[in-house]
Amino acid sequence: MTTTPELIHSYLTAGLECTHLEVEGDGQHFQAIIVSPAFVGKRLIQRHQLVYAALGDRMREEIHALSMKTLTPDEYQG
Repeated sequence: MTTTPELIHSYLTAGLECTHLEVEGDGQHFQAIIVSPAFVGKRLIQRHQLVYAALGDRMREEIHALSMKTLTPDEYQG
């Protein structure tokens, strides 16, 4: 099965509370804007680790490249 932006969107919302989520991509390379209260007080690497945890093994098996912006709700609004 080909990985789609919609699939990644569903994986992320199942594993991470998101107040805003945009995913785009071509089946190989994806870009995401992820806004989550879980990111409050976290450094960039910790935010990315939360995203990787939500994606689990799919990050190794299905998703070849994911570029992401991880923001708190306050950062996104401001």
